[in-house]
Parts: sequence; C-alpha cells; structure tokens
Amino acid sequence: MPQRRVDDDQLAVLLQKAAAWRDDDPDPRSRAELERLVAAAEGDGDRVARAAGSPDPERIAQARTELADRFAGSLQFGTAGLRGALGAGPNRMNRAVVIRTAAGLAAWLRGHVPFTPHAVVGFDARRDSDVFAHDTAAVLAAAGVTVTVLPRPLPTPVLAFCVRHLGADAGVMVTASHNPAQDNGYKVYVGGRADSGPGQGAQLVPPVDTQIAAAVAAVGPTLDVPMDPDGWTTLDDGIVADYLDAAVGIVLPGGPRELEIVLTPLHGVGGGTVVEALRRAGFAAPYVVPQQADPDPTFPTVAFPNPEEPGAIDLALAAARERGADIVIANDPDADRCAVAVPDRRLDGRWRMLRGDEVGALLGEHILTRAQPAPGAVVASSVVSSELLAGIAAAHGVRHETTLTGFKWIARVPGLVYGYEEALGYCVAPRFVRDKDGITAALVVAELAARLAAERRTLIDALDDLALAHGVHATDQLSVRVADLALIEHAMASLRADPPDRLGDDGVTEIRDLARGGPVGSGAPLPPTEGLLYRTAGGGRVVVRPSGTEPKLKCYLEVVVPVGGGDADGLAAARAAAARRLAAIKADLASRLAL
Repeated sequence: MPQRRVDDDQLAVLLQKAAAWRDDDPDPRSRAELERLVAAAEGDGDRVARAAGSPDPERIAQARTELADRFAGSLQFGTAGLRGALGAGPNRMNRAVVIRTAAGLAAWLRGHVPFTPHAVVGFDARRDSDVFAHDTAAVLAAAGVTVTVLPRPLPTPVLAFCVRHLGADAGVMVTASHNPAQDNGYKVYVGGRADSGPGQGAQLVPPVDTQIAAAVAAVGPTLDVPMDPDGWTTLDDGIVADYLDAAVGIVLPGGPRELEIVLTPLHGVGGGTVVEALRRAGFAAPYVVPQQADPDPTFPTVAFPNPEEPGAIDLALAAARERGADIVIANDPDADRCAVAVPDRRLDGRWRMLRGDEVGALLGEHILTRAQPAPGAVVASSVVSSELLAGIAAAHGVRHETTLTGFKWIARVPGLVYGYEEALGYCVAPRFVRDKDGITAALVVAELAARLAAERRTLIDALDDLALAHGVHATDQLSVRVADLALIEHAMASLRADPPDRLGDDGVTEIRDLARGGPVGSGAPLPPTEGLLYRTAGGGRVVVRPSGTEPKLKCYLEVVVPVGGGDADGLAAARAAAARRLAAIKADLASRLAL
C-alpha cells in the first residue's frame, strides 16, 4: 500500500497549517526546518533542479508526503508515553509539543492534587533531551508546581525511583529509550497525591492519559504559555547515591561474587550507574565496551540502539570471547532494559543472547527461591510474554497475573514482587521502582550467575532445570518494520476478516480478539487492547499486535512441549520438537502477513 500523493488542494490546506505552526513555534531551528520543507513541497527546495529549469517531481512528492505526515495529527500517549522523530509539526517531537504537553500536565495536576503539586523531571543524552526537560520544568514552575530536576543525563529508572522516593505527584522523563537516533520521547509518571494506589509511581494509564491529552488540547497558543526559567531546583548527585543504596539492597549480602562481566551501555546513560551498582554490591568492575561506553546521541556503532536488534551487542560478544568472560550484560540507552548473553554448550560454547522470556523465567525462579514470598505476593507478566512464569509461580504457591503490554500495567498489579515483559524489561524491586529497571535487573542477574558459577553451573543449566520441571517453553518473534502505518491496519483487518484455521502443523483451537477485552491467561480480565491471540491444538500460542513504541507489527510465538523421560535425551528431543513447531508457525504467519 503506497503512501498517497498530496494534490494541490491538499497542499494548500497543509501550507496554511504549516504557516500557523511556524508562527507559534518558539524554536528558530524548527521554524527554519519547516520553512525548508514547505519550500521543497512547493517545488522551490531543489536549487540544482531549479537551475536546470526542471524541479524533480519525486522530491516534491516526497516533501509533500512528509509535510502531510507531520500534520496528520498530534503525538498521543502510547505504550511508553510520547515517542516520535524530532522535527517541526504536531506529529513530531519538538519544543512546541513539549511546552504544550507540560502545560496540559500542569493543568491536570492543579485540578487533581490538593495544595501545591510536586513534579520531578529527568532526561537522557539524546538530542534536545536537556532542552525539553528544562522547557518542561519552566512551564510547570510558572503554573505553580514545585519542580525538581535531575542533576545530569541519567537512566530512566533513576527518575522512576525519584517519583516514589521524593513523594512526587508526577514525574517526567525525556527519553526515546531504544528508538532510533532521530527520535525522542516523553514519559509521564504519576504518584504521590495524584495516585496513591498500588501503581503509585508508575506510568500513565487510562483515564489519566486521556484527561491529560484533553488538557493539552485545551492549551492556547504555545507562545502564550507562561514559563519561569529559574523556578525549579536542581538536585545534586546525592539522589543517585540514594538510588544506588536502594538498588544494592536487593541482592542478598554475603553471596558469591566471582564473575567476569562485559558490559555495554549502547552509547546510553546507564554505564556509570551500572558499574557503580555492581561495585557497591561486591562484584569486580565489569569491562565496559570502550566503543559504546560514552553517551552519544548518534549511536554510531549500531543501526538501532536496541539490544534485541541484530548486531547491537556484537562488540560486547567479541570482547567477552577475547577476555574469556562469564557473561555479557547490555542495557539500552536509558538503561531500563537489560539483555544477557552467555556461552551455550549446546552451541559448542558459542555465545548467544538469552531471550527476554528466558531471563524473565530465570529471575522469577531466583526471586521466588531465594526468600519466602510474603503472603499475598504476586508475580506478573504481559500477555505477549511466555506463560512459563505462571507455572513457576504455581510451583511456589504464588499467584500470577497476566497484564496488558507495558510496564504501566505490570507495575500496577497489587502485591507485586516481580514482573517482566519479553522485550528485555524486568521489575525486580517494585518497592522503589514501579517500572522496568535494567540496572537492578543486572544486579540480580549477576547474583544468580555468580551463585551458579560457584556451583560450577551456568544460566544454561538453570534453564534446563526449568524445562525439566515445567516443559520446554520455546518462544520466537516475527517483527515487521513498516514505513506506512496503514500496512499494519490492513494486516490486522485482514486477520480479523479471514482468521487462520491452521498455524504450522496444528489446527487453531481458540481465537481471541483482544480489542474486546476479557480473561486471557491467569488473573483478572484484561481491558480492551489492539491485538489478536491464537491457540493451537499442539500447545502453540500466538499474539499479533502493533508495537506501541515503533512502526512495527509484532507476532509473539510460543510452543510448549513436555519433556519425556526427565533426562538430557528427553530434553533434547523436546527442544527439537519445539523448534520445528515454532519454525512452522512462523513460516505460516510470514506467508499470511506478506509484509
């Protein structure tokens, strides 16, 4: 489905919108950028072509399409807040969008929090993150909100910690997490007096997100929004020390600490904090991949700064092989995700990155084993994650909850002691961070790996233990990145109109349209969300949904195969059968979607 071309009548409307935006834009950089785009859309942007007397029709069409996309709507709160490419226009991340969002947040806080609200603002090292953070602070302060700002670019978990630690009513983190370099974003947390429930300090969920969006829509001209450039307090590094004290307290004292770690922050802001956390917990300083150690908003060594993407941790794996390390730990740029790689004897000792579901299960088993859970303790995972954690919880006599995608839902589960999502997100310390936290997750992974190493065992051995106890839960993912979001809408509509009756070798026995809500897995019924769930007669499960953070359609696959005989041969046979079933399901889906 190609993108539709913009005709002259449509262009006239776009030019009016662009002129109005330009005249209300406080940033001379984005004003100039918009003027260049408008000139290109009118056929005046290509000097070489003009000199030759023949403007390039394709370049004009591309400029018009880009202009139409920028004014196709406004950025909306999704799975992880606002996300978008940097640039002028309401459908991009820029100072005008940030100022208006901050004004809407301030209006909501003043209407929902008695007396003077308090907000804390953090930012990472992406382009303009500091500018957006200080604009946010200035708007909130001018609206009568008490504002504290983190002292420097820091990981998202530090901001999430501050919301609970400082008793703040709201938190704002300027980051696009693992998105490409051209993006930035805006996460909003509510806590304190704004949310005193089990999700206090977690990210926005309905109806608060729609209430704030309505307040943003009611904001007048951007240039009329009051701003107080000196109205906030900047915290010192004592707040980082407070976070580290809490983080180190989640690992048991006195346990084994012999572990050779290679760490990569993927050009993000987590490196120094992770190194210090490991050091305080008693581990030797990890080897930090030098090419990716320092924050760099261009992410020069990776195509996408996401540990899940092919090639992202290749430098770390090479360093681990050279140094004879035990484990690789990788964080995404804002350090709320944690990836783990180890040598796998099944691959003749070659290194591989563990899937998020594998790490999620290992951490769940470790946390439930190392200390007796309190009465009423709950573990949680999202609907797109493996169902293995539910089996682990049952074996420990602990309740498991299935939630919607995103830690804003996982973090709100009452009684939560641990939660995870397959996309490398783990909440191992919900008492003080109601969000995924790649730093505390790294500490608990290191604790587990060191304990196993002292027993001459590895994380691979621990995965074998889980498979023998609960069956092989094999997972995979089919992920398709698109340039035109209409392709995703078309694919979902096609699946609803003509659902598959077979996936792989098995017939489809259950089809659930998640848009209707209702019970899925264990726990309370889920609210409606865009997605489809299929189960097959052979123990397969597939969830298809659009990504909430990137222009992708994602298919999450799982097959469960019992282990016969309870020995190594039975385990190998079960894994081989699971791999065949997964491959067959994946091939069917790829053929059906044809994206």
